[in-house]
Amino acid sequence: MRKSFLIPLTLCMGLGLCSFAMAQENLSEVGTEVVEDASGEDAAGTEAAGIEGEAEAAALLEDVKGTYEALFPVITAPEYDQMWLDPCIEALGEEEAPAAAEMLKAACNGTIYGQEAIDAYGDGSEGAQFDCLFINGVSEITFDGNTISGTDENGEQVFSHEYSYVGPLALAGMMDGYLYETADEDAGEFRYFYMMPDTPASTYHLEFRYGSDIDALAQYNEGPYAYWLAAGFPTDADEEMIKNVITLFCEENLAEMQAEEAA
Repeated sequence: MRKSFLIPLTLCMGLGLCSFAMAQENLSEVGTEVVEDASGEDAAGTEAAGIEGEAEAAALLEDVKGTYEALFPVITAPEYDQMWLDPCIEALGEEEAPAAAEMLKAACNGTIYGQEAIDAYGDGSEGAQFDCLFINGVSEITFDGNTISGTDENGEQVFSHEYSYVGPLALAGMMDGYLYETADEDAGEFRYFYMMPDTPASTYHLEFRYGSDIDALAQYNEGPYAYWLAAGFPTDADEEMIKNVITLFCEENLAEMQAEEAA
């Protein structure tokens, strides 16, 4: 099972800490397996006979029922600074902890993606920052079984569609998820939802993408969704869940950093 929160060094804007698990060579070697989507088009990850992962994909939609907002604006609020410092102090000591905490907070707090991010970061080898916000005017997203909907900052509905499972999809060879599609012709940039296996019960957050182009959704640092992976957090989360998700994020990445240093 993949670790949920590992981030590459190149997303840390040259802050000088060692590499995390996603090796830079993976960023430019994008590979997807061929699948057949609901409309008969080629996509990535489904076998010709049957739909791989169908039971898991159905269970995932049940496990993530609820309403979510963007994760990182919540957990990087100043009142949670100590929650970031504590695991960094435990892993690195008092002297290095503040810089590590700031690096971790910054890595996934980007605000640009797609061509704008490509223009700014190129292939990411000289540094980049990941955008984990909701895009296309969405402020909150609700998962209710096969129905996924989103509202804007004023609570007005932006989209609402029923989705069916298409098949598994790999994101640039770095993580695997489940691809869902709506048959609604007016879905536009909400035609596909690409869900990672995270749930509030397992990793205290969600990771997903949505869009209109399967091939582009499978790209990491290329195309219209480059440097974007939405991270969702339950709108009814309490402080314990906030602490848990911060601790998980820090511990996974700091452990990977220490492993790289020791290698």
